[in-house]
Amino acid sequence: MKYDIAIIGGGPVGNYLATLLARHYKVAVIEAKSSFGGKACTGIIGARSYEELKLPKKAIINKLRGAVFYSKIQSFEIKRKEPQAYMVGRKILEKSLAEMAVKRGAEYYMNTRFLGFKNGKAVLQRFNNRFEISAYFYIGADGVNSKVAQEIGAKTNAEFLSGYEVEIVGEFEKPDFVELWINKELNKDFFFWVAPINESLARVGTFGRPDTLFNFIKIRMLKETNIIEFKAGNVALGVRKPWIKGNVALVGDAALQIKPLTAGGIAYGMYCAYALAYSIINRKPWEYERLCKEIKREISFGLKVRRLFKNLSQEQVEKLFELLSSREAIEVIENTAEFDEHAKTIKALIKHPKLLARALKVTPMVIRYIL
Repeated sequence: MKYDIAIIGGGPVGNYLATLLARHYKVAVIEAKSSFGGKACTGIIGARSYEELKLPKKAIINKLRGAVFYSKIQSFEIKRKEPQAYMVGRKILEKSLAEMAVKRGAEYYMNTRFLGFKNGKAVLQRFNNRFEISAYFYIGADGVNSKVAQEIGAKTNAEFLSGYEVEIVGEFEKPDFVELWINKELNKDFFFWVAPINESLARVGTFGRPDTLFNFIKIRMLKETNIIEFKAGNVALGVRKPWIKGNVALVGDAALQIKPLTAGGIAYGMYCAYALAYSIINRKPWEYERLCKEIKREISFGLKVRRLFKNLSQEQVEKLFELLSSREAIEVIENTAEFDEHAKTIKALIKHPKLLARALKVTPMVIRYIL
């Protein structure tokens, strides 16, 4: 079986890439799972990104217009009149994109594992049947533990984290606001999130250990016995390179196109998938990484802020909350914040002379890690 392009991995990014390429080439998508969805994923994508990428409206299950930030002892709120982000049903999103790709000519191999490359061909296994397909170009969209990345000898410098998320029944008075809780005494390496689906159901999660999540659930006054779904997954925050070698490219989580501050990867991965498709269609695949330079800058900046966060004490977190809850800071955030562009907001804050002076009093590491 011969194809122009073989995409290994049928997650949201792999399926989106298939929709872009299937009109121009004979495309195969190889997916190890027998169905879509299933991975721990809050599924929040910036509203502007969602519209720009022309993603299916039917996958949207909630529209979010603000966030409430909680520390151990204080809180502040950021809000907009219009929705700033959409929560999606990942299964609906993946399946809708796959359906679109098939209608455009893509062929899917579900429940099929990629074993490696041999003599320029992809070796696959479905049930007990091992077979090969060949393609002029191969794309690894197979997640953080990418087998394709291993096959091309990509180097990884990253922090690997395990994520845990539940869907839980409760009372959520602001269903269009996400809650972000930062308490280093509960979890020193990451924050907790409460993302409502509606007034009585939310996705609650963190990265770390499962017992840490269950401790938070109790503190948030939710009942463990109200959990109706539990999911787990891994993420890697860092750098993997190269993204392209010869006739093989990496995209999405396989290339670690992941936001270091929130561990979200759908938007970054899809923007890079668009860049990859553009470079392939224009017969200049070597242009792929250059076309993703803005995403690379966002990741690099996010990693610096991530290092700063990990070095903060809870006392410093409380002082930063005092700063961020000030009228000047909230005004800057509400005027500049973009859900998928963290650098824009943080740079606007540190360019404000008064806010920068106060931040330096909290931690001089702002200079070292960010400026």
